[in-house]
Amino acid sequence: AEGYVLGDTRRPKIYTPEQYFKSQDEMAELFADLPEALENTLEIAKRCNIELTLGKNFLPQFPTPDGMTLDDFLVQEAKAGLEVRLAELYPDPEVRAQRRPEYDARLDFECKTILQMGFPGYFLIVADFINWGKQNGVPVGPGRGSGAGSLVAYSLRITDLDPLAYALLFERFLNPERVSMPDFDIDFCQDNRWRVIEYVRQRYGAQAVSQIATFGTMSSKAVIRDVGRVFGLPYSMCDRISKLIPIVQNKPVSLAEALEQEPALKEMMADEQDGETIRELFDLAGRLEDLTRNIGMHAGGVLIAPGKITDFCPIYQATGADASPVSQFDKDDVEKAGLVKFDFLGLRNLTIIELALKYIERMTGEKLDLMSLGFEDPGAYQILKDANTTAIFQVESEGMKKLLKKLAPDRFEDIIAVLALYRPGPLGSGMVDDFILRKKGQQAIDYFHPDLKACLEPTYGVIVYQEQVMQISQIIGGYTLGGADMLRRAMGKKKPEEMAKHRETIAAGAKERGYDPALAEQLFDLMTKFAEYGFNKSHTAAYAVVTYHTAWLKRYHCAAFMAATLSSDMDNTDTVKIFYEDTIANKVKMLGPDVNASQYRFEPVDRETIRYGLGAVKGTGEQAVNVILKAREEGGPFKDLFDFCQRCDKRMVNRRTIEALIRAGAFDSIAPRTAGDNPVPDRHKLLATVGVAMDFAEQAERDALQTSLFDIADVAEEHAPEYVNVRPWDEKTQLM
Repeated sequence: AEGYVLGDTRRPKIYTPEQYFKSQDEMAELFADLPEALENTLEIAKRCNIELTLGKNFLPQFPTPDGMTLDDFLVQEAKAGLEVRLAELYPDPEVRAQRRPEYDARLDFECKTILQMGFPGYFLIVADFINWGKQNGVPVGPGRGSGAGSLVAYSLRITDLDPLAYALLFERFLNPERVSMPDFDIDFCQDNRWRVIEYVRQRYGAQAVSQIATFGTMSSKAVIRDVGRVFGLPYSMCDRISKLIPIVQNKPVSLAEALEQEPALKEMMADEQDGETIRELFDLAGRLEDLTRNIGMHAGGVLIAPGKITDFCPIYQATGADASPVSQFDKDDVEKAGLVKFDFLGLRNLTIIELALKYIERMTGEKLDLMSLGFEDPGAYQILKDANTTAIFQVESEGMKKLLKKLAPDRFEDIIAVLALYRPGPLGSGMVDDFILRKKGQQAIDYFHPDLKACLEPTYGVIVYQEQVMQISQIIGGYTLGGADMLRRAMGKKKPEEMAKHRETIAAGAKERGYDPALAEQLFDLMTKFAEYGFNKSHTAAYAVVTYHTAWLKRYHCAAFMAATLSSDMDNTDTVKIFYEDTIANKVKMLGPDVNASQYRFEPVDRETIRYGLGAVKGTGEQAVNVILKAREEGGPFKDLFDFCQRCDKRMVNRRTIEALIRAGAFDSIAPRTAGDNPVPDRHKLLATVGVAMDFAEQAERDALQTSLFDIADVAEEHAPEYVNVRPWDEKTQLM
């Protein structure tokens, strides 16, 4: 932190021989002339008492109307919400009446469980800020994580996917047999997430809301680099040592493990020339390894306390433009202290979808509601079958494109499965090949027993989801779904004692229900194997909604969708290049940047054309572009470079910005042109004239102080300089 290395003789020595814990007698001797100072330390210590109540959750009090209890209000809101949802799902009253009993029964069960576990306030708080976001122009994701399996959440519009239609299980989210806090992860539009957090601050009081700290520790690789830097060792040496430390499951092993696993490290420590230095490096690094290095802020975690947050945990004030109070407990410790974490996550794709919908409405006058479209459109599935999935949520990678071509999804259940299957475990286990062959009718589908057909039919008899493990346990072994969730967890942890108990339980349950014990044994072994790879269907089902919507937009509104996508990451030149090439490949024309036509973002001109955004030109910035757009709005199109320089504030639109725009072709429409059959813009003249144009604008500004506005217009037009004549660029320079 001081900027010195250990061996620097100029390093200030800020410690003194007096810096140690003194005994009581030594302190009494030092303060012999002021004994009350020592007495006061005891008084201060007596006042520093704090009692923490652990094991109890503290939720803010949610306001209910007319003195209703939280329990009654939750049930009322859930039932009213379900009525609206059923009318949307089943417009035909007869069909609705037929389907109602299963929805009513599920809602009743979920409400009873939520009330019994004491969480009605949690659901109401989450529903409140999510619905505020939806009603105030903040796009919210259809769901995330196991919360998408709750019908109460669907009824309260916390989530937007019918859990009964896709066999999503409530017990995977909230298990009545294992009391733990529910945890909704909520995706918001990345650009507007802060508005919802601000609403929460106003709703519950700024003193009751904070974000959550994260503590960065010194991993083995990082501590070698840090200690090496303090020792003043060459960067190349520390870099070489750091790179020799193996990585297992995306995490570097400890220094001790690295020394055991990597012979090259031992050789370096035994080296005659550098061995002693490297041994000292490892000795000190080993003592510092895994210590906290820095404090940060959790990406989405927000705490809401039932009063001042300082009554429950210490906080500190973060620094920076968006500074906010942050807990000094991390996410695990705030849970132990009884505070409830709400996850406000930012998802870029929601921002893209929202911008695309605005573009579509502006061009067509049509305000689209994607959730009303359903999931049956063949065109959207064709995008996936063709692996035309650049910019499509969750399916952009080359590996995923290969999988999509093989699998050829043609229904929503296939998209859910693809998102669950594209992971190292399933890909390496043969599950994916079985799934594809069975889907294409090239391999027999085995449901193991007719009673399991409904559960396994969506995945062609392959156990893909954790929910399927739970359903099989319920059907064959007689487990409750809560008990089946406990079995799923036990399989994931692979504890032999627990597994043996569950094996006996499922065998006994199968026998009692009339199933062959051999079938129960076979299924238990299969579930144990697949539990290692099984994925949470609720999560992939909710994310499949975003995948489908982005595919649908690309198929039917490609220009609007790609313009929004290009606008979402304009600072990243490599990403813009990828999206630009994909736009052209999809037969959408791209018009170049133009100071008289472009906006800050990429924008669709019509259904088949996009205009390049000025903000994507390297060397510009949002402030500079906004100045250009304002000048254009107030004074009309720019006539030429001189007019541009006169009307744009040179403090914001400097020479570097103008030259970047010229090189990008943004001045081509008002540039001087070479005479001939095919006149081209003389960018070389524009670049050579930038200095002259800026000097002219500066002189005109000075003259304006002495002359009336109308006179200066005449003077400027009369004395406007000429473009500088320079040799035209050769072909190589033009292409650079």
